[in-house]
Amino acid sequence: MIADPAGFTAQYDHELSAALARAGADVELVTTRFRFGEAPVADGYRRSELFYPVSSRLFGRSRLRLPVKALEHPLGVARLLGRPADVLHVQWLPVPLLDGLVVRVRRPAVFTAHDPLPQRMRSQPRRWAAYLDRFDRLVVHSDWGRTRLASLGVDGARVRLIRHPAFGSDVERADDGRTLLALGVIRPYKGLGDAIEVARRVGARLLVAGDPLEPVEPYRRAAGPVAEWRLGYLPEEELDRALAESTLALFPYRAELAQLDQSGAVLRALGAGVPAVVYDVGGIAEPVRAFGAGRVVPAGELDAFAAAVSELLADGAALAAAREGARRARAELTWDAAAAAHLAVYRELG
Repeated sequence: MIADPAGFTAQYDHELSAALARAGADVELVTTRFRFGEAPVADGYRRSELFYPVSSRLFGRSRLRLPVKALEHPLGVARLLGRPADVLHVQWLPVPLLDGLVVRVRRPAVFTAHDPLPQRMRSQPRRWAAYLDRFDRLVVHSDWGRTRLASLGVDGARVRLIRHPAFGSDVERADDGRTLLALGVIRPYKGLGDAIEVARRVGARLLVAGDPLEPVEPYRRAAGPVAEWRLGYLPEEELDRALAESTLALFPYRAELAQLDQSGAVLRALGAGVPAVVYDVGGIAEPVRAFGAGRVVPAGELDAFAAAVSELLADGAALAAAREGARRARAELTWDAAAAAHLAVYRELG
């Protein structure tokens, strides 16, 4: 049973569940109603929307949703614990101070530490580590994630490294050679201001494609005619269109705010053959560096970031090599390989 109560990583949950099913596992994905469009269609697995039946339908992103969600959460946990499963694999603990309940269940339990120390628990690292200690196995996506868990005192013998797969898509290249992409949900840690500044410095077009969770008007004023905005939770065909039009994808994540083990947006870009330029923050640089799929720049060094972008735009051979690196990442970081690795972890638990 794969559990993502709040549906934080709906596409990831879908791809992993489908790949596990292809490998012969009987999979149930327990989650909530997807609030931003059509949920991915279950492919070989069962999808059960046990969490937040009221708040996910009535309130959108209104703050009124949060107190209703808090009231619904224990009911969802109880329904989750009542489901039969040989292994419970939790993707996120959306309410950490309550979710100690989830990991008390007497069955083998696995947790994927997408965020090794969530923002809301950074003032209570020992408490978070105590929650993690209740799981039989912990999955991380990067060497950085494994090191981060070790710094919290987590027993490394329970940690398994499974690289985040690429979201592969066969887009037809339609870029003009000078289009930069800022992809994904717009949040303060994404560093959109740096992406805008880089586009201005190198004289390139910036395509901003994502759903804003912070006000975008200041960014619009700063960007002026440099940026094109495609806002909202974009359907798959619109994401592919944006990737097809993009020469490079920019990920200037802010080190003081981002502590992510990996970025689905980075793996979406690489999966479409679009090289990435990234700050060396959390674990997001690892696939770019490992496959030569772009450039990795020290965190916060805007001049170096702009120089890396300028080099790739100006040097056709360097850009071609980075594109080939992105294609290698897509070929090696597959969902079927990740499913096999997960099944090996589950078998360790009997």
